[in-house]
Amino acid sequence: MKNRIVQTEKAPAAIGPYSQAVESGRWLFVSGQLGLDPESGAFAGESFDSQARQALENMKQIIMAAGFDLTDVVSVDVYLTDMERFADFNEIYAGYFSEHHPARAAVGVAALPRGGLVEVRCTARKSG
Repeated sequence: MKNRIVQTEKAPAAIGPYSQAVESGRWLFVSGQLGLDPESGAFAGESFDSQARQALENMKQIIMAAGFDLTDVVSVDVYLTDMERFADFNEIYAGYFSEHHPARAAVGVAALPRGGLVEVRCTARKSG
């Protein structure tokens, strides 16, 4: 079985030597997504909310480009530069995972690439 690189213009291009995602059999490994606008490459806004929404949307677009769905997501990792925003993130996150609740970790970090406020990554698995 050969791994497949997943690439979509509906999410920002990788800003380093990595892929947006890699599909390996039934598994999809999505690289960390910042709140970057796919067209401009700039942050979707300066606010935490705008960056969190865009990061989750970028992750969703990559998942969909691979032929997966949000209900296939089994694990999500969240990196926050300010853990005081944890509850705010949960409100936004619930808009993407309202009924399906993947396993999740949220970690406070000192800094993120390009000065981002939030980064998300996930692992998904197709059933069947």
